[in-house]
Amino acid sequence: MFQETDYSISLQEFQLLNPKLNQGLQIMMLINGELTVETNSRFYTLEEKDLLVINQNQLYQIESNNKNKVVVVTLSNEYMDKYYPAYKDYRFECFSKEIDMGRVHLVKSIRKLLAEMLISNYRRDESYKVEMQSYLSKILLILIRGFKQKALSTEKHNLDNPRITQVITYIEENFREAITLEDTAKKFYISASYLSRYFKQEMDIGFNRYLTKIRLNHAVKDLLYTSHPIGQIAIDNGFPSAKSFTTLFKETYNDTPKIYREKHQKSVTDVVKIHSHEDTLELKQSRDILKKLQIFLNEDVIDSFENTEWRSEELIIDVSLYKNQKEEIVTPNHSLSIGELKEVLREDVRSQLLMTKKYLGLDYVSVSRLIYGSTITPAVETDEDVATTSPYYNADFALAFLQKHGISLFISVDYQEITENEQQYFKELEGVLKHCLNVNGRSFLQSWKFMFYEPATTVVSEAEMSRVYLKLYQTIKRLIPKTNVGVFFPFSYRDEKANKKHEWILEKNVPIDFFGYETNQNEIIDFENLEDERFALAENYIIEKTGKFKNYIRKNHKEKPLHLVSWNTLTGNTRYTNGTFFRGALVFKSALEVAKEVESIGFWINTELHENRVKNRGISMEGMELYHYFSGKRPAFFALQFLRRLQGEIIVKGNEYVMTENEWGYQLVLMNYTNVNPYYSTEETLLKKLNKDIHVTISNLEPGEYQIRKHIFDKEHGALYNQWRNLNSKYGIDEEVIQYIVETSQPSLVIFDKSFDKEWSFYSYLTFNAIHFFEIRKIIT
Repeated sequence: MFQETDYSISLQEFQLLNPKLNQGLQIMMLINGELTVETNSRFYTLEEKDLLVINQNQLYQIESNNKNKVVVVTLSNEYMDKYYPAYKDYRFECFSKEIDMGRVHLVKSIRKLLAEMLISNYRRDESYKVEMQSYLSKILLILIRGFKQKALSTEKHNLDNPRITQVITYIEENFREAITLEDTAKKFYISASYLSRYFKQEMDIGFNRYLTKIRLNHAVKDLLYTSHPIGQIAIDNGFPSAKSFTTLFKETYNDTPKIYREKHQKSVTDVVKIHSHEDTLELKQSRDILKKLQIFLNEDVIDSFENTEWRSEELIIDVSLYKNQKEEIVTPNHSLSIGELKEVLREDVRSQLLMTKKYLGLDYVSVSRLIYGSTITPAVETDEDVATTSPYYNADFALAFLQKHGISLFISVDYQEITENEQQYFKELEGVLKHCLNVNGRSFLQSWKFMFYEPATTVVSEAEMSRVYLKLYQTIKRLIPKTNVGVFFPFSYRDEKANKKHEWILEKNVPIDFFGYETNQNEIIDFENLEDERFALAENYIIEKTGKFKNYIRKNHKEKPLHLVSWNTLTGNTRYTNGTFFRGALVFKSALEVAKEVESIGFWINTELHENRVKNRGISMEGMELYHYFSGKRPAFFALQFLRRLQGEIIVKGNEYVMTENEWGYQLVLMNYTNVNPYYSTEETLLKKLNKDIHVTISNLEPGEYQIRKHIFDKEHGALYNQWRNLNSKYGIDEEVIQYIVETSQPSLVIFDKSFDKEWSFYSYLTFNAIHFFEIRKIIT
């Protein structure tokens, strides 16, 4: 049960505090003034708003020459043992002036909690005990998750010898216990005699003498800076009795503990004023104090961070180790499906095509039903010598636009479309190709690609499909020999082959220029059976299926370029889960991995055209769109934009990070790549457990001045659905609201300057499937 004796909080004024050995954990926050804190390792100069943590068994003293107000919170050893027993093996490195990037908001959170705690303590209303317990728990949780480091009670020796380092660490962590040479030897699976010889050889001191030295070092601090009885000091520091402690102490210091204390313990009086809760808020300066506290209360704090259960990771990158292991960045061609070619006549579609070309690169527009769709209109009867109307007007306008902007055609030709009226189809196909050769020129048509398509489930025989494909191939090649004609291959991930009716594709006499295929993580998910294992299996599905497909066609001597015409990462199967399930990192990583294996990657241009093709009220899961309604950019757009930003060469890559080196300096991409049940995204509490905090250390950077640009792409920065849902209304939204949603749904950007002396250390807190993209630009001075 939480007791008031577990903690203390007060508002203090310091002039002089003589050396003290801290018991428990102490947190200091300076409200105004200045003071200097000296510990047994260094000096700290605190100014207004500064925060400092003093750890257990840390020797410290305080001095100040001006007026100050300090909030001091102390958590007792009993409290720490009860609620965080691991504290004895750790320390908290928290000084607000020396916080790594990514930890500033944690300091703000602690400051706010301390201000709330002080106010609650002085008000002391009926709920203040509950409030105090809540504030203390939150502060301790932030320290544990954000500032914890391994504690060593003495300096390390012989760091190049890992076995000795392990033994020393064991002694340092357990010297208060009744440890022996024999016990230690057993722990490290060696004999006592070997450990004794080995320790003496490496340390120039025997095991027992070294253990006694550690115990005496701590006992001296207790003698000088506490009022504890000598018998208690002996037991607290691992000595079996006061008598043995006195004997060993005198051998080292030439005095008994009692005489040593009398000679060396200072008796200077502390000059510290502590304001009690009865009088503080009645003081004349209380208004100024409250104003200062109000500043802390109003600070911009990420409230969810302090309450979130997240994962912590360490990432250490030594750039000097990877100079000879560089990897080329591969950026694939992009293809955008729009349905029929006539959609290019729409102004919004043309605008989206140009936007994609500018920011992502665009090589193909993918269309279907070129002949029997509604792009080419039926010819009209006329008595004119030269007709003033043409069935190709729509196609001419669309193709002229694409040709002008360097965008080619990727034409899907369905077996069903051809065989609706096969003779008429080939007659019209020849007519269209001849017309386009005359209007657009041969070089433009040579860049087109034609893909014969028949789905995996079909009633058409092998021989019939083969016959129709060969006729299509020959017709196109006769007019444009250098145009590529390929086949969609419905490859099975589970069976690692094609079904029986598509095996004709592998025959030697069937000429094929390329293969189109599709891969979709949702193919192996049964959304009625929501076991987490199913979603974990989908993690590497896209790259694994691609690899299996390449191996399959290689074994059958049909190696040809691959075009990923349709693909998707894991997503929700309802409109709500599809919108709430953020997947920026999934798209980025999948595209980066598969780019090396394929010639192009396909997307749908926007939600409207994609869903019109499906012709139902549900969402379509067989592909991804780059744009939502009204040209709002979907997460896939930004994921590809970050992929295109990668420049230079990859110097190091892991499962959730990529670092490049280029002429400007470096780039670092951090990801929180997470494949889980999309229904988690509808439960905020569950989702928060998937967040991740990464402590990054980059060493051996070229020393100098750098400009850092940090882009954050996550559910709150770049996810269109969040804004759309928050600003929606059952009475409708107008152009102003829509434009605001589109313009504000962007990744965030922070820019700052840094001076590096070979190393840079910082923290990055990534939410579910987030991307943090750093550009580390070397400045010429």
